[in-house]
Amino acid sequence: MARFDTNAAVGLPAQFQQARAQAAAHWQALGERERFAVGGIALLLGLLLAWSVLIAPALRTLRTAPAELEKLELQLQQMQAQAQEARALAAAPAVQPAQAQAALTASVANLGPAARLTLTGDRAVVTLNGIAPELLQGWLGEVRSAARARPVEAQLTRGPKGYSGNLVLTLGGG
Repeated sequence: MARFDTNAAVGLPAQFQQARAQAAAHWQALGERERFAVGGIALLLGLLLAWSVLIAPALRTLRTAPAELEKLELQLQQMQAQAQEARALAAAPAVQPAQAQAALTASVANLGPAARLTLTGDRAVVTLNGIAPELLQGWLGEVRSAARARPVEAQLTRGPKGYSGNLVLTLGGG
């Protein structure tokens, strides 16, 4: 076995040549069947390395790419729809505070006894008790477009009957 001197960086090529010569001499000392076996093992290791580094990752990417592209396309469509909605809300005329309060009061009344509204200046606190997620989502959309109110704080917990807690809204957000 060749001994490498780590202190002499200049001597590395010479040591490499020496190790190469020793390996060639050892190869020549092997019998024909042994050389064939070592060559076959080297070929199999090379194929395994090529498969695991080059081919398998590419095949995995080809398999998962259509699903990923579909998922990303759906996310893009959702983001474009949200951007369009934001542009529409920004372009909509401002709502007077009295109209915003009336729209908010009406929307809370539509939720029934599970919701209670408290108005304080330009803020509104809505106390919810067991509102279904779909109903809450629809209500938030209605409040955002009709009253131009936007949530600034939410303390909600999800239970078996739906969401319960407080939701703080600002009015006249435009």
